[in-house]
Amino acid sequence: MEADFTFAIIKPNAVRTGKTGPILAMINEAGFEISALKMTSLTVPQAEAFYNFCQEEPVFESLVEFMSSGPVVAMILRRENAVEEFSRLIGDPDPEFAEPGTIRKQYAVNLLMNAIHGSESEEDARRESEFFFSEIEKF
Repeated sequence: MEADFTFAIIKPNAVRTGKTGPILAMINEAGFEISALKMTSLTVPQAEAFYNFCQEEPVFESLVEFMSSGPVVAMILRRENAVEEFSRLIGDPDPEFAEPGTIRKQYAVNLLMNAIHGSESEEDARRESEFFFSEIEKF
């Protein structure tokens, strides 16, 4: 895979409340190409493995419980400067501080249930996309 990609997850609260379509539309309208997409559910052990980097954080257990509470939509997105551009599109993790017009400002409930995850670096994008997608699922 080329370097100009990022990884994202539409979180359980946004899937549960029917926001998947509008979020995908915002992603598409922002010029991202979806090169892999799947709806799946994380088990508690899978969520623990995915978020093991923040295992010592006080929010770890809540995050694992939340992310394993229902289906999620995982995706690999392509665009020039994908990580940076996607970060700009989704906004601050805390919707209270997110810019108007960002996904989190429109669809997040709070810091934990902030509608969408986006990779913070190219290394994270590679690791996170490999967690969810096999080579044959990436286009």
